[in-house]
Amino acid sequence: MAHSYEEIRSAALDILSGREKSSWGRSQYSHLKIGIGELLRKRKNLPEQPHSHYAADHALDYEDSETYREMFWDLFRQGVITLGMDDANDSYPWFRLTSWGRRIADGENGYFVHDVSAYESRIRTEIPTINPVTIIYLKEALQAFRSDCILSATVMLGVAAEHTFLLLVEAVEGNPKHKASFSVVSKERGVLRKLNKFLEILDKQKASLPAAIKGDVEIHFASILNIIRNYRNESGHPSGKIIDREEAYVLLLLFPHYCKKMYQLIAHYSL
Repeated sequence: MAHSYEEIRSAALDILSGREKSSWGRSQYSHLKIGIGELLRKRKNLPEQPHSHYAADHALDYEDSETYREMFWDLFRQGVITLGMDDANDSYPWFRLTSWGRRIADGENGYFVHDVSAYESRIRTEIPTINPVTIIYLKEALQAFRSDCILSATVMLGVAAEHTFLLLVEAVEGNPKHKASFSVVSKERGVLRKLNKFLEILDKQKASLPAAIKGDVEIHFASILNIIRNYRNESGHPSGKIIDREEAYVLLLLFPHYCKKMYQLIAHYSL
């Protein structure tokens, strides 16, 4: 049975990071292919294939082999790996992780921004009630980032952030207990004005918030949403500003923390 691109990529990153062991090492194209085949079989409780000089030929079936080939050169194109292992083995089929690639393979603070399925799975686990529309835009952002479409990634991430904030506003307005206090928010034009007004009111209520929410509400709510919102504006309009890969990478790592804070507030204001 053919495996998805994300399954093969995830297995590759697990091997390259050292989280999973490969009997053939991880510094040659064919050796990584064997390791991925071993790991995929292990995860499905299938028997290991006997070792031979041509083990790479049987590590993956034809369809998986072609997916692996595509994934390998994507890793190279994206700067995750570079060709050559050392001065004695300085070209293909030898390769190694770049310093950037090491950060990715080591876990990215628990969120794999290059692995859409893994990122989605983790955020769904940590935020079980996350809205499916938010997931659509978030996955689009991740896919754009993986393809080096950084401006597109930033715009889509900004949409996901705005949508999450508007869900909070909707939850507050749907609760008669809190609706009156925040009634002026919906009268503001534009998301940024709504955000500023919401924060102004929230600040006055901060003392009554549960400790788990108010401790870092400014960091995970105001600051992060403002950052994402500002980048979305710069990306979505012809300002000429180019968002670099590092900035987009950081925003993708910040989003889950911001999103968790939003859903804590949604839960609080839904009571």
